[in-house]
Amino acid sequence: MLETSLAGSLPKPAWLAEPQKLWAAWRLEGAVLAEGKRDAVLACIKRQEDAGIDIVTDGEQSRHHFVHGFLVGLSGLDFEHKRTIGIRNNRYKAEAPVVTGAIKRIRPVHGDEVRFMRAHTKKQIKFTLPGPMTIVDTLADDHYRSREKLAFAFAEALNAEARDLEAGGADVIQFDEPAFNVFPGEVRDWGIAALERAAAGLKCKTAVHICYGYGIAANLAWKQTLGGQWRQYEDVFPLLAKSGIGQVSLECANSKVPIELLGLLKGKDVLVGAIDVANETAETPEQVAATIRTALKHVPAENLFPCTNCGMAPMAADLAWQKVEALAKGAAIVRRELGSNR
Repeated sequence: MLETSLAGSLPKPAWLAEPQKLWAAWRLEGAVLAEGKRDAVLACIKRQEDAGIDIVTDGEQSRHHFVHGFLVGLSGLDFEHKRTIGIRNNRYKAEAPVVTGAIKRIRPVHGDEVRFMRAHTKKQIKFTLPGPMTIVDTLADDHYRSREKLAFAFAEALNAEARDLEAGGADVIQFDEPAFNVFPGEVRDWGIAALERAAAGLKCKTAVHICYGYGIAANLAWKQTLGGQWRQYEDVFPLLAKSGIGQVSLECANSKVPIELLGLLKGKDVLVGAIDVANETAETPEQVAATIRTALKHVPAENLFPCTNCGMAPMAADLAWQKVEALAKGAAIVRRELGSNR
């Protein structure tokens, strides 16, 4: 009960990549970089275990970026001639690879990573992948000329990858879809269908993560435009409730999301963000517990999984790990109140 997990990324060690930065440059090369990534994953797993996290991730330590990390194993993409595009409805600019041909998965991308994790922890493992719509929104497209067609091409590649991850030992496969909060019409028209295609045939738990983004300046500025209540979930949750995706990871702590919207996810596991990734202060365990107690008014305890609001890749490492520890301690407080050790 109240098993804890993380939404995705954690800060990389300063010896591995430039700290507190998205798309951070690696500080190692070749075989030394490969070894460094494995060492970072081991340390990440160990620190989660020590903190008391129940379902561990690799913290995306081996990936340059949560989207681009998967794309390197696909054909049809030009990484040499990147183009500056607007992402999340032009919320911010980024240098993006260009789709120049048919999208095909030419090799397994993360299979070795999940097998490495499985060999080094007895905990449940969650592995994250970018969702089809979010991938589409993070690329320039000179080939398909249709966001929907491109999304389904990526969904096929994601499904092949996800099946390999399941075979390698992943207990939960999560698709990250922050774009769902930006394009509700497309979510309705084809986004849910593309997501379900990416997860088709999986027997492990499946999750989708929908948030308001990393704690970076562009996202913080965007949030200021959303008014006194953030009701984007109101459009998406009823669609997800009817979908085949088993879990929904969402933003809650220090947000303006009306908490009653969680009730729209009846029948789903809800990964409630009890850790704010956009501030500079670690939560206390009691603050985490308070968020969990509020969520329990709308989600049964057996379906509630305390989590973080989003990934923490750009955060200072010491702060991020303080927040991870607070998450586990806060969940333990509520677990004791409910009379459960787990």
